[in-house]
This record gives sequence, structure tokens and C-alpha cells, in this order.
Amino acid sequence: MAKTLIGPRLRQLRRERGQTQADMARKLDVSPSYINLLENNQRSLSVQMLMSIADAYAVDWRDLTRDETARRVADLRHAVRDPVFALDRPDLQELRGAVDHAPRLVDLFLELHGAYRTALEKILSLAGENAADELLRSSPETVIHNFFRDHENHFPELERAAESAREGDFSSPEDRYFDLRERLRTRHGISVRIRRIGEMGDALRYYDEATGVVHLSQALDTSNRAFQLAHVLCLVAYPDVLLGVVDRSGLGSQHALARLRVELANYFAAAFLMPYDAFLREAELAAYDIDRVAAVFSTSFEQVCQRLTTLQREGARGVPFFFLRIDKAGNVTKRFNSTSFHLAEYGGSCPVWNIHTAFYQPGVMMPQFVEMPDGARYFTVSRTVHRPVFSEETQDRRLTLALGCEAKYAHRLRYASSYNFDDPKLYAPIGLNCNLCPRQACSQRAHQPLLMELPIDENRRGSTRYES
Repeated sequence: MAKTLIGPRLRQLRRERGQTQADMARKLDVSPSYINLLENNQRSLSVQMLMSIADAYAVDWRDLTRDETARRVADLRHAVRDPVFALDRPDLQELRGAVDHAPRLVDLFLELHGAYRTALEKILSLAGENAADELLRSSPETVIHNFFRDHENHFPELERAAESAREGDFSSPEDRYFDLRERLRTRHGISVRIRRIGEMGDALRYYDEATGVVHLSQALDTSNRAFQLAHVLCLVAYPDVLLGVVDRSGLGSQHALARLRVELANYFAAAFLMPYDAFLREAELAAYDIDRVAAVFSTSFEQVCQRLTTLQREGARGVPFFFLRIDKAGNVTKRFNSTSFHLAEYGGSCPVWNIHTAFYQPGVMMPQFVEMPDGARYFTVSRTVHRPVFSEETQDRRLTLALGCEAKYAHRLRYASSYNFDDPKLYAPIGLNCNLCPRQACSQRAHQPLLMELPIDENRRGSTRYES
């Protein structure tokens, strides 16, 4: 077994039980000095001791050995590069030391920094409004996004449920809508009816539990009808699986829990329509050509993009992607992130990023290499998608999707095959947003940065009003 160090987690477990090192030693039938060595990472853990701890304290051994060091170090490194801190920042070795020996303190610091960033962005967006209640409210969207990210946007129990649901019942992808209708009818007594748009109003799907009828709007195409039926299948056939994931989320509000159940059922639907092993194989074979993969599984462009962010199974990982969706006003309407990339956490408002200019070339894939102020480099592809149009009021509801990864993975994507990765001019300098971006001499700047002053000379006019 590889060297296993669980010191901080063991200390946390002991303190949660209100025990001293001597108490834990008696419970595990070892010496207090051995517990002390384990807690200070001066002794690696044997398999036998790991199993003893798991049995004695009724915990999952995988939770004890889960290594989140790399993610914590990446998060901490990004946080201390915030301009609010002094220039004399800790080096990588100091950050690793903090993560190894004080992980709970690191988590609290990151939580505080994230709350600061969220509050700052809300203040900026709500400036001038009487919105104190809004500022103090925790966004369910953010909480759920963080829960997905903490699990690398991958849920093995939902993958297994989707595999179980597919086994032996389905033929080709294009038949799945009809197969799902039949499955719901024969096994769950649920019928499906396609409704006229005027009967559904703004709803695209409505499952009436009392009558056992799923109503689908005729505005949905076949791939989206199949997706909605797979969503319902998860709710009626695998409620215990959903409950197991929801229970460990720690969410308190009923609204947030309901939102989480919706997102998890959507995850199941994607896993059902795009089976993990086959999907990963096709994605690699096609060099992540999204349209080609969508054609193979009879799914939509957006469904494929989201599914690509979930390919983080241990031993069978795809490219670690992040995913953003914005509307024409630049609002981020959806984001998924299987990585520690902070462009996906806070980005989306930089006009230099071509996620915004994609609106001017509808349906065209727009690749771009970008570099953040901290030197992190990414490769992204952006393209518009359309929402269902079912009335004059719903016309031209285009959205732009961006799928991205670290630049070091770009060689695996066909969209990057024509680029010289070593060309320093290849990377467009972007930021999270103008209020927090420290870049100088940016011709696209729309706001004065909050945490630094740009040079101003009344005798000279720069490319923007904020700098000369």
C-alpha cells in the first residue's frame, strides 16, 4: 500500500467524538504515543489500522484517505494572489505546509475569501439598491455548485444507477425516447403525453404524480424529450440513490435541497443517455469533437458539453473540463467545474474572452487560448446554442457555451490542432472581471479596479477613461 498519512483527518475525527488521544488509543488498542505520531503525520497508516479506525468509529475508510491536497493547494495559491493581500506572498512550500498541518484552518480561510469575493461581486452588481437582505443571503446556486465541484462533478452512485437502468433494455440511442416511454408505462405505471404549447404555458415538462402522467411540451425536440423522461425515471426508480447523495450535502434550506435534487436527476439523465465508458471512448476517438459525439448518442451539443465535465472516474478519466453558459447580457446562467480552475469559478465577465463575441457568429466554434493575471493558461471553445422557440416572445434566446481546460491538455482536442502551443502571442490576456482585474493598458477595461490605482495623467489620453 502506498504511504498513507491522515493526521489532520484523524485529529478532527477524535475531536468530533470529544476524545483525548488516550481515549482513542484505548478504543483502538494502541498506545497514545502512536496516535500522536499518526496525528502529526510522523507515521504512515497500515491497512489494518485503517480498517480498525473505520470499524471503531463507523466511518468510510475512503473518507479518511481521500487526498484533497492538490485541490486545496491550488485554491490557496489562487486566494493569496488576490490583490487585497500584500505582495510578499507565501511560497508553494509554505502553502503545502499549511494544507498538511492545518487543513481546517485552510478551509475556513478559503471559505472566508470566497464569501468576500461573493459579497464584493454582489455589492458591485447591486450598488445603489436597498438590498441588504440579498447581500446577506447565501445563494443556493453557489452552494450547489460548490457541492458538485467538491465531488469533481462526478457521482459514482448515480453512474451505477444509470448503468443499472440501461442494462438489457435499450437498443440504439435514437430509440431511447420511445424505450423510456415504454419503461415508464410498464414498470411504473406512468404515461407520457405531448401537449400543445398553449396548454403548457412556460413549462417544458410537468410530472403529475397524482395521475401518473408526464406532460411534455411540443416545443421540445426528441433529444430533450428523452432527457426529460430520463430525469423522471431517476425520480421514480432511484429515490434512495438521490436521497443518499442529498443527505451528505449538508444543505439546510428546503429550496436548496429541491434545487440539488433537480441537478442530480439531470446528472442521472445525462449518464443514462451517454453511458460513461462508451461516451469516454467516443470522445477520445473523436478528439473531443463535440458535434460528432452528439451525433453518436443522439444528444444535444449542450448535453455533450455538460457530460464531458463529469468524466472523472478513478482510473478512467477524460480531459478535466469546466463549462460556462452566458446570456446576451453576460450573466452566467450555468456553470460546472470538475477542476480547481478559477476561471470557471469567478470568470465570465471579461470582454477579451471570445465567449462574448461568439454571439456575432452564431453556431460557429470559436477556439481561444487565454492567460489569467496569475499566469494560469487555458484553452476554451465557445459556441452559441438556442433555447426552444415556441412563441414570438421566445425568439432569439441565444446563449453562448464555453468549454475549457488547462492549456496543457489542448493537444488532445481537435479544435487546437492547428496552433503552435509555444507561441507566447497565442494567449489572450484576460481577467475575471474589470473590477478585480489588475491588468494595465487594457483597451477593453470597463471599470476602475477596486483594489489598485491606475496611472492618470491629465495631459495624456489613454485608450480608456480609466488609465492614461
